[in-house]
Amino acid sequence: MIDTKVISGESKWNVKNGLVMLLPHGYDGNGPEHSSARLERFLQLSDAPDAPSDMRDGEIMKQTNICIANCSTSAQYFHLLRSQMRRTFRKPLIVMSPKFLLKFRGCNSDLSDFAEGLRFHKVLEDAHPKLVADSQVRKVVYCSGQVYYNLEAKREKEGHNDVAIVRVEQIAPFPFKSL
Repeated sequence: MIDTKVISGESKWNVKNGLVMLLPHGYDGNGPEHSSARLERFLQLSDAPDAPSDMRDGEIMKQTNICIANCSTSAQYFHLLRSQMRRTFRKPLIVMSPKFLLKFRGCNSDLSDFAEGLRFHKVLEDAHPKLVADSQVRKVVYCSGQVYYNLEAKREKEGHNDVAIVRVEQIAPFPFKSL
């Protein structure tokens, strides 16, 4: 169903859809029956370009069959769903989100993050208040979703303020230009 109707529906059947699939992956040690999504499977089904392109982001999105995201804040999730509805074209959206983030207070957003004029960011820079200057950063770590909160807790515990953690919120099509 997912392979033939949702992912390739536009190219095979000329049927466009804006279906949003919320797939909590459950890799938190709760056993195999809690793992309902496989990110690697959806990445294999995506026909997004594997290398940077000179096309604008909107054109890349129009030519891609699906969008895959892993939001790390409630505001990002809101803006992602809003952008899905506001587009002039339809593409399926796969949201990979662990069940852990549904209850985790650290990913809550301020009310001001939902204000008019704000939008979904494909990449979130490190906004840690104790992070050293850019020229003194020793390492940059790219991650997505819940992994950010695990890395942030480890950085805080060990005091590694020379490591920048960058969150990749949109996984496919990959945001080469934003990075």
